[in-house]
Amino acid sequence: MVALPDRLRMTYEEYIVWESTQEMRHEFWDGEVISMAGSSRKHNRISLNFSKVLDDALADRSCEVYINDVKVQIEPRRKYFYPDVVVTCDERDRGDAQLVSFPCLIIEVLSLSTEAFDRGFKFWQYRKFETLQEYVLVQVEQPMVEVFQRNEQGQWVLFEYGLGDRLFLKSVNVEIAIIDLYRQIEFDPNSQWL
Repeated sequence: MVALPDRLRMTYEEYIVWESTQEMRHEFWDGEVISMAGSSRKHNRISLNFSKVLDDALADRSCEVYINDVKVQIEPRRKYFYPDVVVTCDERDRGDAQLVSFPCLIIEVLSLSTEAFDRGFKFWQYRKFETLQEYVLVQVEQPMVEVFQRNEQGQWVLFEYGLGDRLFLKSVNVEIAIIDLYRQIEFDPNSQWL
């Protein structure tokens, strides 16, 4: 396999055709194509646990849960990201197999290399979605989950949860035990977070 630079430039049309032939995922920001960093086993397990809990809870509803390989469209033909988990309950998202444009819930599992970007630029971009009601950040190295909920005034309010807590996701009316998100994850027993 030929190594590609971390960042490439191309048009949206070129990106759509090119990315469909790639093994790795690439985000698209105003003509710049950025390769996605690989994730750890812990990162993958937490993403899988979260998506499974949500998928089971939403099985009898018209909401859809996607993990890793479905893009969210921030701005048509300009900005596309791959969240770790995304939920849409909007009928308008039924028409495209690779894309969500009306998410109600986005979850990012944090890593050292992406945490600042997920907290900063990505959250700033995700807030452009009128349908987005919650943005969730999940720590990998410690059992901590941060939920940003949009209130009635349109302001984002932070709620923090630890290992013994249960979080309530208002956007999909689902309650989750934090311990279920960290199933099969081992933490340092001397950690201040346990």
